[in-house]
Amino acid sequence: MKKDYWNKPEMGLWERLYIFEVVRGLCITGGVFFGNMWKWLTFRKGALTAYYPEEIRSDYSPNNRGRHVLTRRENGEVQCVSCNMCATVCPAYAIEILSTANFDDHFHPKAPERFEIDYSRCIFCGFCVEACPEDAIRMVKEVPDFPTYDRNNLWATQDLLMNWRPTCNPAKIYPAAQKALEEVHP
Repeated sequence: MKKDYWNKPEMGLWERLYIFEVVRGLCITGGVFFGNMWKWLTFRKGALTAYYPEEIRSDYSPNNRGRHVLTRRENGEVQCVSCNMCATVCPAYAIEILSTANFDDHFHPKAPERFEIDYSRCIFCGFCVEACPEDAIRMVKEVPDFPTYDRNNLWATQDLLMNWRPTCNPAKIYPAAQKALEEVHP
C-alpha cells in the first residue's frame, strides 16, 4: 500500500509550463557558446586554451583574490600575534598555527613558530583576511601558480608566505604566445 503524505507538493501552473525554464536554460547555454565563438573568431585562438606554463590565462575573474601573504613589522618580524582567529574562522580548516612565546616584545607576547596554509583544502574565501585583527594576512591579486602532481607541495609555509613574490606577469606575452601570434598575423 502506497503511503500518502499530508503535505504532498503540487505543481503550479508555472512548473507545469516547463517550456519557459527550458528556453531560459537554452539562452544561458547559447550565450556561453556564442561568447566563446566570438572569442575564437576575434583572436583566432580557443577561448579557454592556455598553453601552460608559457602563458597564463588573462581572463581571470576580477573577483579572484589571488594568494595569501603575511605582512611584516618594521623590524622584519611577522605581524602575526598567533591569536588563531584566521584558523578559527577558516571553513576548510586549512590554516595551522603553532605559537611560541615572544619575551622580547612587550606589546606582542606571542609569535607564530609555524604558520602554514594547506592550499589543497583552501577555498580562497578571504575570511582569514577579514578576521585578522592585526592585518597580518592579506591576499595579493597576482595569479597563483598551483599545478602540481604532489599534494605535499601545496603547503604554503611561513617562509613562503612572508617572502613570496610573483614570478609571472599575466599581462606579459610569453614566447609561445608571441610565436602563435606571428604565425597567424605575419
